[in-house]
Amino acid sequence: MSQVDIQQHEENEERAYGFWLFLMSDAILFSLLFATYAVMVTATDDGPTRSEIFGYWRTVANTALLLCSSLTMGLASIAIREFDKTTGLRWIFVTMILAFGFLVLEIQEFAGLVAQGAGPDRSGFLSGYYTLVGTHGAHVTIGLIWMAVLCLHLALRPIDPIIQSITERLTMFWHLVGIVWIGIYSMVYLPGLYQ
Repeated sequence: MSQVDIQQHEENEERAYGFWLFLMSDAILFSLLFATYAVMVTATDDGPTRSEIFGYWRTVANTALLLCSSLTMGLASIAIREFDKTTGLRWIFVTMILAFGFLVLEIQEFAGLVAQGAGPDRSGFLSGYYTLVGTHGAHVTIGLIWMAVLCLHLALRPIDPIIQSITERLTMFWHLVGIVWIGIYSMVYLPGLYQ
């Protein structure tokens, strides 16, 4: 290995370490939001409970969209690692469509709840719900922006180790978003559907 290769490897290792710290801090953030929601779930103040406001079809559709997008992002990462720009771009585009569909359903859910008088200011339960699910939605939005920027980079330059590194980190971030959604689905929506 040349001195340049060794230096590049060390820089990549430092970036990877920093990104893992970011992911862990994000996991701590969501842990705190889950804990807050768990404390507030019974604080309905005679307002609607989760069994009264959550619909089955939307949560299943959101789960399917996000889990499929995690798969397609993984396929995009594999394609980029193998220097297959066309396939990588296609999988990222599919991931973006799935993520956008997820956001549309989530925004519709929020708008419908607010229209029913179940806004975040109605009760502690709803405040915890909107904060947890809204923070996750913000992460989905950040992921979409990141994907768009990555597509622009891929369109303008050849695949190199930097693009591969960016794609790998985006994939890790996107998998975290999927894992958090599984937690939200399991802790927020499923108990409300079967109470």
